[in-house]
Amino acid sequence: MLGAVFRNLIGIISVAVYFFNTVFWVIPIVILSFLKLLPIKIWQTFVSYPLDGCASAWISVNNLNQRLFSNTKWKVEGIDTLTLKDWYLVIANHQSWVDILVLQRIFNRKIPFLKFFLKKELIWVPFLGIAWWALDFPFMRRYSKSFLAKNPHLKGKDMESTRKACEKFQHKPVSIMNFVEGTRFTPEKHARQGEMFKHLLKPKAGGLAFVLSAMGNQLHKLLDVTIHYPDGIPSYWDFVCGKVKNIHVSVRILSIEDLLKSDAFAMDYFDNAEQRVKFQRWLNQLWNEKDLQIEAFSEKSQQKC
Repeated sequence: MLGAVFRNLIGIISVAVYFFNTVFWVIPIVILSFLKLLPIKIWQTFVSYPLDGCASAWISVNNLNQRLFSNTKWKVEGIDTLTLKDWYLVIANHQSWVDILVLQRIFNRKIPFLKFFLKKELIWVPFLGIAWWALDFPFMRRYSKSFLAKNPHLKGKDMESTRKACEKFQHKPVSIMNFVEGTRFTPEKHARQGEMFKHLLKPKAGGLAFVLSAMGNQLHKLLDVTIHYPDGIPSYWDFVCGKVKNIHVSVRILSIEDLLKSDAFAMDYFDNAEQRVKFQRWLNQLWNEKDLQIEAFSEKSQQKC
């Protein structure tokens, strides 16, 4: 009983630290965001560096919070050769909101600050929208098939506008994050999808293909991240209360240049049904290897117990 009360108290303190740390860093980020509105390219590039610095400092304090209030043992493989001066596309299996904290922790100050593709409409979210824009989160515009059927002259314009928005990354290193399963793993979702994978949901190729089509020539390496929780998938509350004893993360580095040159992917992905099948098959194979890796992690964890 006392142990549960203590853990809950730890969780409350940890959440409070996360909250006040976020508020502390949001203020300079928002201020710098408004300064970045000045439409001078050299000035905007200059301001983007302290903005990324604030975001990295925010994660650093979050990581310190985790070290203070949790006894989690981390086993991380494959990050020794990463650098802040390269361009990365990061994909990972998705099981919990904790995954984002895991990715931020292992990659902070090892690769450029992680960014997500966001829908164009999210730029109008108060304060956060301008902060995401200032932090160079790529905003994408996707037209539906029904919309394009009524407006065929706009075909390809969404990709063209996204590519133009990503031109800033030609000279500034970036890391783009994509959860290719599209949603968090749950036993119910897994059961509905059948038994293609034992520990994973089916990967969706469309989002990954969109990023590669828009930024493929700018990104150099694909980081295939496998996250495993030996004691079961945790909730955010479990994590902040220090109940997560072990986390195992493995990072595999693949060449995007080799992928783009391979038969698995072509720039006409969205117009070529045969090409979509090939790319989906390649991604399924990648996920099958990840599934086997998680199974191996699970067996090792059970043997230790």
